[in-house]
Amino acid sequence: MDFKEILSKLPYEKPFLFVDELLNVDENGVKGTYFFKEDLDFYKGHFKGNPVTPGVILTETMAQIGVVCLGIFLLNKDLNKNNIITLTSTEMEFLKPVLPNEKVTVVSEKIYFRFGKLKCRVVMLNEVEEQVCKGTISGMILQQK
Repeated sequence: MDFKEILSKLPYEKPFLFVDELLNVDENGVKGTYFFKEDLDFYKGHFKGNPVTPGVILTETMAQIGVVCLGIFLLNKDLNKNNIITLTSTEMEFLKPVLPNEKVTVVSEKIYFRFGKLKCRVVMLNEVEEQVCKGTISGMILQQK
């Protein structure tokens, strides 16, 4: 499965798509990027006059790249339009702010994938490769009826 095929199977679209490119994907993890453009709506109110990317958006970006893209790769042909990808747990540590017009890289390492549940250790790096946030994220693939 190539990177474009994985991206085409993501269940998101703008303005809630936080994956620009995939750099590497294999059975053990994924690496991808996203650029936070200054005109994104959430910057208008977070914070007044000093915009910072909300932690929930950083977590979502890490989940989309680090868990969902990897899950699509691991499931390959078993993923279909009746599947729902759902977040089951997160544990995040935020270390540095991400400002508008900043490109981040997400690196994910699979901890386990069994019984439809994928758990990953995920790190987000800024453009000078400093850790912005890190943690673990789990998600499940459910069959929709």
